[in-house]
Amino acid sequence: MRNGITNCTVLRGLTEQHYQKSPSKFFFCVGDWCDWGWTMRKATWGLLLLLTCAATCDQSGQNQDGEQKGPSRRGHVSVVVVGSTGDLAKKYLWQGFFNLYASQVGKGYSFSFYGGGLSPDGRGTPLLFEILKSQDCPVDVSDERCALVREQFLRLAQYRQLKTEEDYQALGQHIETQLKQEGMVEAGRLFYLSVPAFAYADIAQRVNRSCRPPGTAWLRVVLEKPFGHDSNSAQELATQLASSLKEDEMFRIDHYLGKQVVSQILPFRKGNRKLLKSIWNKHHIDRMEIVLKETLDAKGRISFYDQYGVIRDVIQNHLTEVMTLLTMSVPKNLTDCKEINRNKLKVFSALHQLDMPSAVLGQYQTYNSEVQLELNKTKDHFSLSPTYAGIAVHTTMPQFDGVPIFLVSGKLLDERVGYARITFKNNVFCAQDQTSITCRPKQIVFYIGQGQLQYPAILVSKNLFKPALVNNGWKEVIENDDTLLFGIPLSDYYIQTPVVQQEAYTELISQVFRGRRDHFVSAESLLASWKFWTPLLNSLKHTFPRPYPGGAANGNLLDFQLQGREVRFCSEALVNMIPQEKTESFQVMQGKYRSADMVSAWSKELVERLAHDLQEAAEESVQEGTPFHLALSGGSSPLALFKQLTQHHYAFPWWNTHVWMADERCVPPNEAESNFRTIHDHLLQHVHLPYFNIHPMPVQLNQRLCVEEDGGALVYEQDIARLVNSSSFSYVLLGVGFDGHTASLFPGNRLGSSGERLVALTESPLKPHQRMSLTFGAINRARRVSVLIMGKGKHELVTQLSRIKDTPDRWPITKIQPVNGRLVWYIDYDALLGQ
Repeated sequence: MRNGITNCTVLRGLTEQHYQKSPSKFFFCVGDWCDWGWTMRKATWGLLLLLTCAATCDQSGQNQDGEQKGPSRRGHVSVVVVGSTGDLAKKYLWQGFFNLYASQVGKGYSFSFYGGGLSPDGRGTPLLFEILKSQDCPVDVSDERCALVREQFLRLAQYRQLKTEEDYQALGQHIETQLKQEGMVEAGRLFYLSVPAFAYADIAQRVNRSCRPPGTAWLRVVLEKPFGHDSNSAQELATQLASSLKEDEMFRIDHYLGKQVVSQILPFRKGNRKLLKSIWNKHHIDRMEIVLKETLDAKGRISFYDQYGVIRDVIQNHLTEVMTLLTMSVPKNLTDCKEINRNKLKVFSALHQLDMPSAVLGQYQTYNSEVQLELNKTKDHFSLSPTYAGIAVHTTMPQFDGVPIFLVSGKLLDERVGYARITFKNNVFCAQDQTSITCRPKQIVFYIGQGQLQYPAILVSKNLFKPALVNNGWKEVIENDDTLLFGIPLSDYYIQTPVVQQEAYTELISQVFRGRRDHFVSAESLLASWKFWTPLLNSLKHTFPRPYPGGAANGNLLDFQLQGREVRFCSEALVNMIPQEKTESFQVMQGKYRSADMVSAWSKELVERLAHDLQEAAEESVQEGTPFHLALSGGSSPLALFKQLTQHHYAFPWWNTHVWMADERCVPPNEAESNFRTIHDHLLQHVHLPYFNIHPMPVQLNQRLCVEEDGGALVYEQDIARLVNSSSFSYVLLGVGFDGHTASLFPGNRLGSSGERLVALTESPLKPHQRMSLTFGAINRARRVSVLIMGKGKHELVTQLSRIKDTPDRWPITKIQPVNGRLVWYIDYDALLGQ
């Protein structure tokens, strides 16, 4: 120790008068610990260097279990909160740093705290110290010790204006000077950026240039959400930050990961892995619900909220993080942030893409008037930002395939509560006593807080299993009142709760100090999350949210149900807040087009009709005792049909259906350009079709693509002749390109309609040029042929085709004329009418 002081001498009863008499050196004691204080310069930076007795220091920084319990380098830590007088700092951050200081005094660290902001020192200083004086003491600190700790905390703090490059330079120089003057070893510097995200890049650059510590001292920069508003903006922000900071220097905070219950999801799963192993899967789990309900409105946050809405505000981050913790593989080491990150990325890669029918949206009725008032908008301004969303997520992970995951959040709802609830299937039938515990619902609830329970807890139905305590800081709740949770008395659950409740920011700030990254968001995970959510957000841009009154008056207005993979409100909306610009007739009309039958409707109704007709044809074929042979072409037009079939036509006779290709690009079947890959991703993997009933075109033989000598076309033709009666497909679905091509039969291709060949290699004017296609002869042998045309972009094509004669060299589609079958054109109103 400095100046030869090697032992602690406990001097009690020291007062401010003692300090004023001998300010340069004195012992400062709280309870049973004693630290050496050096010169306190209130007028400069108010630094109190706290050095502990050698006997009480564990220089290794490890606990008895070998887990890291603190930074590896002890010494002085400079904490800088940028945005130090803002709402977040006032409510949570300074309390977290005060708790950190209270927990670390006497453990070999000294601190200085800087509150930074745009205001000049004269204005910012009193605001900061009003906040600091109001901090509560940790529950495990006595009143006497608390008063002394708070006093020293105030002495260690100062406000600094941080507005310009020069301000950051002055801060960096100030820290360096004081460290040298006091002869202190620097442990590191912690910057907490409690500012809007648009300021992150500039501040990170200034920290890097002017405030980066020298040598081996660490730098840690904490960033608050939002981290962008879509995939592109998140990537741009990540790139900007990476130019100033290393990834291991950035701590992207999602305070939900610091919630005591959320932080114990993985430990719970690992601690009870033997009991969960057989039931944590699609065979036993009925559904997952991740819910965050709020009773407050968005007043005071409108400028932010109207740009982001409920999905960006809490679902893309908080609820998505909980979802990954529930569905990811449990890492071997729960503190290994790299393994945790890898497992999270696997979750994102397996999620089904979301689109408009995956979500229902709502907006409380007074929201729009609040927007008009706070953003100074005119009375005719209507905001489409949702304040409520219910979303159904599905995954291709074999463990959870078919299990819906509901993510729900909203403002101005009936209660403030957050929870993740896993409900299990119950196959027990009680012949007489329906109230028996074995007949009651089975569930595991990660109750994050608030609501009916009023405390964080993990609950497990007693008819499921008795869980082990997640750690020594938790206790089992034995005595229960008559509270009902999800309609079930608490006595039906095994309940465990933290012995001491702790605020999320306090826990996360402590983890930043210790350098633990397992409860923070990595750049890879962040970008994967935005990649998943951005398509849904784009599809909902112009969706009118359902208005709701707020609170208990909402009734069942926001209840929704799952239909296939789509979600829909259970009840019809009673009011329309925003008038639609046009009303659409949903009537399906039938007529003639090019001397063949035609069905016309708006796109949604047209697809529904085509799916109905297709299933009817399949059932008819099966009833006749023959397999249903369906040939599908590539392109984007059939995607809406595939979705309709997979989500609404559960009675489709897939087991008796053979799926063939009408055409294929000469690319490997696993590439995105492959027609088979498209059909697989959007149809085949979602239906129960026997593997041997799937017939991709053999475009890749002998490790080559579409080489004539390999005979791929002949192989496919032989398969058709062997399996399809008279080589006559039951149903062929085609589209039409802008140049009039269909399947891969392009203008100028010389293929006879009645030749022996059923399959041929063709050439496209677009890349990839080589194709394989059914010939006109094969298509025209089919019992039914449908041509699907949708979108305003096809209006000129539809008009042109209606006027021309059969000119297959110029317009190949005109050669589609089934010999003994039926041709039906399915054309939506956009393509037919151009409006």
